[in-house]
Amino acid sequence: MAETLPFDTTELFVAGRWRAAEGGATLPLANPSDGSELARIARGRAADVDAAVAAAQAARAGDWGRLTAAERGRLLGALGRLVIEHADLLARLEALDVGKPLRQGRADALALARYLEFYGGAADKLHGQTIPYLAGYSALTLREPHGVTGHIVPWNYPMQIIGRSVGAALAMGNACVLKPAEEACLSALAFARLAQQAGLPDGALNLVTGLGEEAGAALAAHPGVQHLSFTGSVATGRLVQAAAARNTIPVTLELGGKSPQIVFADADLDAALPHLINGGIQNAGQTCSAASRLLVEQPVYDALRERLAERYRALRVGPALADLDLGPLISARQHAIVSRYLEMARGAGLRIVAQGRVVEEAPAGGWYVPPTLVEGAGPAHALSQEEVFGPLQVLIPFDGEAEALRIANGTPFGLVAGVWTRDGDRQWRMARGLRCGQVFVNNYGAGGGIELPFGGVGQSGHGREKGFEALYGFSTLKTVAFRHG
Repeated sequence: MAETLPFDTTELFVAGRWRAAEGGATLPLANPSDGSELARIARGRAADVDAAVAAAQAARAGDWGRLTAAERGRLLGALGRLVIEHADLLARLEALDVGKPLRQGRADALALARYLEFYGGAADKLHGQTIPYLAGYSALTLREPHGVTGHIVPWNYPMQIIGRSVGAALAMGNACVLKPAEEACLSALAFARLAQQAGLPDGALNLVTGLGEEAGAALAAHPGVQHLSFTGSVATGRLVQAAAARNTIPVTLELGGKSPQIVFADADLDAALPHLINGGIQNAGQTCSAASRLLVEQPVYDALRERLAERYRALRVGPALADLDLGPLISARQHAIVSRYLEMARGAGLRIVAQGRVVEEAPAGGWYVPPTLVEGAGPAHALSQEEVFGPLQVLIPFDGEAEALRIANGTPFGLVAGVWTRDGDRQWRMARGLRCGQVFVNNYGAGGGIELPFGGVGQSGHGREKGFEALYGFSTLKTVAFRHG
């Protein structure tokens, strides 16, 4: 499907100006819905990252660094309003680029605006403390920006992750260098144009597109960067952390998960059912916090399995702009990975409980897989342990709280968990016992939760984004002690 895009996608944004990458090289950007070339993007490399970091440093020393917190907040508020004005365009770009249904693209655009509103409003409300100390002394703390922050953003939710990381970093007064994933850059490029329109000083936000092993690696290892935010795979996160360690800088890592939803026999199954499914299939399962494991207590296991199967069989998969239940996977590579897991399930003799269907009008070149519900994989099976990053959910029965906790905590990950029960005491016991960064009781995701700190433990990473916690992460604490007699 040919698309006319509203701006030149082959330029980088550095020091408030749009320009080609050093050497002029470009990369193809594929349309997941049909496999065609959607656009071309600039192939930024180390020299372009050097220029972006230098521009950010100059902004910190210049106009951006001189703004008050209230002035930064006004600029972020203005940028949020521009995002809302252009939400339809941003939604379409995100849907085309990532392959997600159009309504999900719109939800992501509005979430980006909400992040900017939240952090714009919070910019002047993060205070230091006064500390009672020795006689003759006054002591206090100050919250200050790191300086230049690097943001390596994945392809699954570009707008949302830009909002929660870049929005918070700018609110604290950092100057940012943004490197979006090479698979999905369009909404990031549009965001930078809106930031320019909102009046951000030159160099406060810089954007370098390109390959992860070139531009991303250069940003992670750059000695001029004082903090890194990375969302992506465990393997790449380790490389980013190792590169940052050589410069002794802090890193926020969000690396995915194998998140459970735990359904007890006393749960409200009518309320739980849509959340159980949507938590696993949203964005075709390409979500770090996807509920890829459904743990169901034995007394309701059979009945819930049949209700889930009925819903699954009604799911439809098709092109992003058709706005069905699911769109395609992001790439041929991701399609091959998910397909291998499906073949693994069949080869191991696991039961395919139910599948959705790819609609007949889906283009032959698109990267479609049907959402699939599987049972028979025990808690130690690869399908119950490894992050598939596709629309595949595993049903696992359990008996009682102790076994539920053992299974839920029995992976290397620890990002999110959902608990469904009417028993208030059990709700607290489970929330305390689960090893993860977020627990949702009788819900899953809390509507996006811009205000709710987000991050994981174990191989899900460390550090927190969203809410006020992100502002702490994108700042450093300075203690000042005065002696006055």
